[in-house]
Amino acid sequence: MEISFNPASRKKRHKATRAEMAALKAALFQIVAIQRPMTVRQVFYQATVHGLVEKTEQAYDRIQWTLAQMRKDGDLPYSWLTDSSRGVYRVDSFDTPQDAIEATARFYRKSLWAEADVRVEIWCEKDALSGVILPITNEYDLGLYVARGFASLSYLHAAAEEIAASDKPTIIYHLGDHDPSGLLAAIKIEETLRDLAPGSDIRFERLAVTEYQIRQWNLPARPTKKSSHDRGWRGQSIELDAIPPAMLRELIRVVIEQHLPRDQFKVLKIAEESERAFLRQWAVDGGGDDQPS
Repeated sequence: MEISFNPASRKKRHKATRAEMAALKAALFQIVAIQRPMTVRQVFYQATVHGLVEKTEQAYDRIQWTLAQMRKDGDLPYSWLTDSSRGVYRVDSFDTPQDAIEATARFYRKSLWAEADVRVEIWCEKDALSGVILPITNEYDLGLYVARGFASLSYLHAAAEEIAASDKPTIIYHLGDHDPSGLLAAIKIEETLRDLAPGSDIRFERLAVTEYQIRQWNLPARPTKKSSHDRGWRGQSIELDAIPPAMLRELIRVVIEQHLPRDQFKVLKIAEESERAFLRQWAVDGGGDDQPS
């Protein structure tokens, strides 16, 4: 990726010229176009990696403002950036039973894990990143558990009930920041799930961010936030957002696929489409004719 705009090299702050702003917007567009969907913070980290801005909160605010302007001006599709920390809750409704059947056909999914030897769960520390990860977990018929740091006891109890109800081993892949709070949160999640689902076969693995990834991918760091958890912590911290989104999704895809029988995904997708076509035809042929009078 070639980026020509480099204000980070300037020592004195100044108001960006029109040409500099145009170059920044073009560079940001290129970053997002290649790796979408992304969060604003992921775009900021990629901007620092490419030398577009310095790694400061002021620079983050500038990137956030610029991305907002690009979307408002029609220069960047809104769907390319994701914010899963806010949502709308509503119950689905339909005009007719036929509409309901057609909607079922559109969203019908065949269980991918019914014949698998294990259950797989993906846990993410950050709600804002769920929109980046969901394309993969949805594709592979997996739930995405968003812990929001230290998960609540009620949330962990509900997850533990699902684990306990299964007769298969549960493999949990956790994604979180490499900092005192992120590491401690992962430990607490594992401990609590084991306490609430005693006797269950739980295998817990920290998928990201790891020290190997930090070295191998040269991930940008940030100063460690002061908290009651940082005693004995040395060095800077690395946010999960620092991993490029395409790399993060591929990381998750690889660990998921190692638990599926070879070619099972392809075969089930063919069966799924066939059964979806049956539902559509059923609606056309009169599946929705038996309406209540």
